[in-house]
Amino acid sequence: MDSIQLKLCDIQGRMFERSTAYASEGFIRDFMNSEVAEHLDSPYNKLQWMGEEYLIDELKDEKTLGTDGEKYSPEVLYWIGYLYRYWACTRGEQSKRIYRQAPAKTMKRNYMAFHTFDPDVAIDDLIEIHRQRQKQR
Repeated sequence: MDSIQLKLCDIQGRMFERSTAYASEGFIRDFMNSEVAEHLDSPYNKLQWMGEEYLIDELKDEKTLGTDGEKYSPEVLYWIGYLYRYWACTRGEQSKRIYRQAPAKTMKRNYMAFHTFDPDVAIDDLIEIHRQRQKQR
């Protein structure tokens, strides 16, 4: 991870942290499946440097963000946003694929256990949880 990628992780974490006006599961799902996330997944895109408020505005232009539903704490939201971007940067996976492996509920459920882990260890564990679920089906 270089310093630019770490900055992108922080920007996405802060964007998620500031999403507390919206239902968290819907916000996370909508973002991870959005064109905004696709732009952040690319090697370079001007959206990467627009800041978290601008990114939320861009997402609101693309999706109708709901306010009814559970709202996660800012700490949980920051961790989820940061870890998703870290995952994309270090593993080269697209946001949509990451979300299919670790949706919002999975991230929230594992926050208490994983938020103190090294991000790579948390991602490995989330991938393993996904694999185990696939075997059970």
